[in-house]
Amino acid sequence: MSLIDELKLPVDKLRTKARVGELGFQSTDEICCEEHLIGQERAVSSISFGLSLESKGYNIFVVGNPGSGRTTYAMNRIMALAKDMPAPDDWVYAYNFSNPSAPLAINMPAGQGRELAKELDELVKELKVVLSKTFEDSQYEDTKARYVKEFQEQVNEYMEELRKAALERGFSIKRTPQGFVNVPLVKVVAEDGSVAYREMQQEEFETLGEEERKDLQGKSEEISQKTLEVLRRIRDLEKSLRERIKELEANICRSAIGPYLKELKDHFGANGKLRGWIDELSEDIIKNFNIFIAAARDESAEVDFSRYGVNVIVENRPEEGAPVIRETNPTYYNLIGKVEYESRQGYLYTDFTKIVAGAIHKANGGFLILEAEELFRHFLSWEALKRVLKTGQLMIENIGEQWGYIPFSSLRPEPIPMDVKVVIIGTRWIYYLLNLYDPEFPKLFKVKADFDVDMPRTVEAERDLANFVAGFTQKEKLPPFTADAVGEVIEWASRLADHGNRMTTRFNQLAEVLVEAAAWARKENEDQVAGSHVRKAISEKQFRTNLVEERMRRAFEDGTLYIDTRGEKVGQVNGLTVVDLVDHRFAHPVRITANVFMGREGVVNIEREVKLTGPIHNKGLLTLSSYLGRQYAQDMPLALSAHLAFEQVYGGIEGDSASSTELYCLVSALSDLPLKQSIGVTGSVDQFGNVQPIGGVNEKIEGFFKYCKVQGLTGDQGVMIPESNVVHLMLDHEVMQAVQEGKFHIWAIRHVDEGIEILTGVPAGKMDEAGNFPEGTVHARAKQKLRAFMERSAKLKKELGEEPKKSEDEGNG
Repeated sequence: MSLIDELKLPVDKLRTKARVGELGFQSTDEICCEEHLIGQERAVSSISFGLSLESKGYNIFVVGNPGSGRTTYAMNRIMALAKDMPAPDDWVYAYNFSNPSAPLAINMPAGQGRELAKELDELVKELKVVLSKTFEDSQYEDTKARYVKEFQEQVNEYMEELRKAALERGFSIKRTPQGFVNVPLVKVVAEDGSVAYREMQQEEFETLGEEERKDLQGKSEEISQKTLEVLRRIRDLEKSLRERIKELEANICRSAIGPYLKELKDHFGANGKLRGWIDELSEDIIKNFNIFIAAARDESAEVDFSRYGVNVIVENRPEEGAPVIRETNPTYYNLIGKVEYESRQGYLYTDFTKIVAGAIHKANGGFLILEAEELFRHFLSWEALKRVLKTGQLMIENIGEQWGYIPFSSLRPEPIPMDVKVVIIGTRWIYYLLNLYDPEFPKLFKVKADFDVDMPRTVEAERDLANFVAGFTQKEKLPPFTADAVGEVIEWASRLADHGNRMTTRFNQLAEVLVEAAAWARKENEDQVAGSHVRKAISEKQFRTNLVEERMRRAFEDGTLYIDTRGEKVGQVNGLTVVDLVDHRFAHPVRITANVFMGREGVVNIEREVKLTGPIHNKGLLTLSSYLGRQYAQDMPLALSAHLAFEQVYGGIEGDSASSTELYCLVSALSDLPLKQSIGVTGSVDQFGNVQPIGGVNEKIEGFFKYCKVQGLTGDQGVMIPESNVVHLMLDHEVMQAVQEGKFHIWAIRHVDEGIEILTGVPAGKMDEAGNFPEGTVHARAKQKLRAFMERSAKLKKELGEEPKKSEDEGNG
C-alpha cells in the first residue's frame, strides 16, 4: 500500500456518529424530562459551595459564555435554595420627630410592614373623629372656662390692689393703646362735705411748684414700678393658664388616643425601636391635636398627616422565603435607591415618603443577581455595590449631592444594615480584568463558578442532551423529535464544539436549531421532527448568513479569484484560511507561491515585508526557516533567497496554520518538483518538521470541497490535515458522501515528509548519518540545488576577484 493510501482517512473517522441506538427511545415524547444542568459539574459544585457559605466576602462570580445556561441555572438554583430560607424583615422609613431631615429606618417581621402602614392610616382617620368628639365634650369646655374664670378673678384682684395702691398715692391708672398711664388726682370737697377726686389737668400740673412736681413724679415712678410688678404677675398667670389648659388638653388627648396607641404597640411593639417611635408619635399627636380637629370639621382643609404614617420600602412574605432579585438595569439609583423630589410652586420638596428602595434593599436577607456587562455600563454602580459589601450597610445618597458644585440640604435617611449574597454573571475577560485592576474584587468575590464551553461526549451526556431536547420541545410546545433527529442535534453539538468527542454547552445555539427544525417539520405537515429536518434547519441557517462566502466563491467561478484545483505546479500550493464573521465561519483556499534564487536574504515573506502579517504568522515563518537550516545546512551554509506570497490576499494575515503549506512550497521550488493542486493543505510545523494541529479544520475541509465541486470533482482531490486534528472532525454529510464515493479524500499526516510525498508523489528521503539523502528523493534534489547555489556563488566571487569574508573569530585569531 502506498503512503498516499495509507494515510487516507476512512469515512468513519470523519464524523463521530451519535449512538442513537443507546438513547433508549424512538421519539422524545417518550422521555420523562428531568431538568438539570448538563456538563457543568465544576460550576454546579462552585455555586453550591458559594451559596452554602455565610462568611463575608463569599459572593459568587459566575464565569461563562452567553447561552451556556449560566443565568438560568444560577437563578433556578438560588430560587430553590431561597424558598426554604426564612423570609427576612420588612423595612420601613418613618418620620424622625427629633430630626426630620434624618428619617428613621425600622425593621419588622416579614409581612408586617404593609400592615403597619395600613393601621397607621386607619389610626389617623379614627383619631380625627375621636379627638373632634372629645374636645366637643362640655366637660372640657367647663374645665377650661373655670381655669379662665380663676385666671380673670386673680387678674382683677391684682388690678384692684394696684388701683388702691395708686389711689393711696393720689393717682389713678388709665389704660391706653401705649400702655398704662399714671394720672395725678385732685381732691374735691362737695358742699355736702363729701370727698371726691378728679384728674389733674395739664395746666394745673404746670402751675405747681417744683417741689410738688418732683413729689408727684416720685409717686408716679413708685406706681409704675408697682404696675410692672403686677403685669409680670399677670403674665405668669397667663403662662400658668396656658400650661394648665395645655395640660388639660394633653390629658384629655392622651386619654382619648391612649387605647388606640396601646393596641398599636401590642400588635407591633415587640421591636424596641418601633415602640419608641410610637411613643414619639403619641406625643406629637398630643401637641398637634388641633389639626385632627380642623380636618374633621372641614374635610376640604389641606392638612398633611404624612408624618404619622410609614414608608414601606421593603416588604417580604413569610411563605415565600428569602428574596431573589435579578436587576437587569443596575443603574446607580436602581441599585441603592433614591430620594425623589416633588415640584411645588417652583420649589423642590421632599420628605421621608419620597424614599424609594433599590435592588439591594429588596435583596437584603436574600440574593442579588447582576449581569457584569450591564453593571459596568452604568456610572458609579460598581463602586456603590462594593461600598455596601465592604461596610455591610446601605446609605441612600443622591448623585447630585456627591458631584454637584454647590452643596445643598437634603434628607439623610438612616443607613440600613445589609446581609445579601451577590451573584454576578459575566464573561472571562471581565473576570480577569477585575482581578487585574481592582484589588478589592478578589476580597469581595471569593467564589468563581466557571461554566465550560463544552463537555465530554459520553453516552450519559448524549442522553442528557436528548433529555434537554425533550424538555425544550415540551416547554415550547414543539413537535417531538425522533431518535435520528436527536442524533443529528448531538452531532451538531459536537460540530459547534469543534471536537468529535465533546459537545458544546451553548444550549441557546442548539435551541435555535430545535425551533427551526420544528418549523420545517410543520411546513411539511409532519407530526414529528426527523433527522432531515434538523439538517435542513442547519443548512438554511447557514444559507441566511453565508452571503460573503458565496460572493467569494462567485469570484472564483468568474475567474476573478485564481485558484487551481487540478494539475500540478512547481512552487505553488493551495493553503486554507478561515474567515470568522461572528455569525458565520467559513474557509476558502489561498494560492501560496514561492520563488527561490541565489542570494543571502533567506526566506522572505512578502506580506510580512509590507506589514500585512501578525506576530503568530511571523513566528511560523521563523520556525520554517529554522527547519530549513536543520534539514539542509548541517554541512554547508544555507545560501539562498526565497520569496513567499499569499496571492490575491490584500488584508491582514494571522496564525501559523499555513507554515507547513509555505514549507511545501519552498521545498517544491528547491527540488523543482510540482505539487498537486488538487490537494488543499493546512497545518503548522515545528522546527523538526512535525505537523501540529490547527483550528477550523472542518471549515477548511468543507471550504476546499466546495471550490473543487464548482470545477467538478475528479476523484483525486482532497485535503491534507494534521493527524492530531482527526479527533476534531465533524464533517458535513455532503463531504462524507463524496468521500464514501471516492470523489474526495482526506489525509492525516504527522510529519512534513509524509505531506511532501503525498503532494509530489516522490519520497521525501531520510537523512543518513553522513547528512545525505537518498538519490532522487525530494530532500536530495532540494539540497543539491542549494549546494549548486553555494558553489556557483563561490565561483562567481572568485571570478570577480572578491575574497570571502572572514568570520570574526578568524579575524581575531
